[in-house]
Amino acid sequence: MAEPLIAEKRPAVLELEPGTYWWCRCGHSKNQPFCDGSHKQTEFTPIEFKIEEKKRVALCQCKHSHKIPMCDGTHKNL
Repeated sequence: MAEPLIAEKRPAVLELEPGTYWWCRCGHSKNQPFCDGSHKQTEFTPIEFKIEEKKRVALCQCKHSHKIPMCDGTHKNL
């Protein structure tokens, strides 16, 4: 499998409302950390995740987290 593009070496810390979101797995989206359909040029597909109640999250932007779509600090070693 190809390596995803590293969008940034830091998480996107956001306050999200309840709902369904699509996290960019390929790194090519211009709407990081969310999918904008750019993966269609790659072998990657976005990751769907749901937020049940309003909360602050740290979403991975390096695309190498072991807890996707959440940041686990892996970016510090890239």
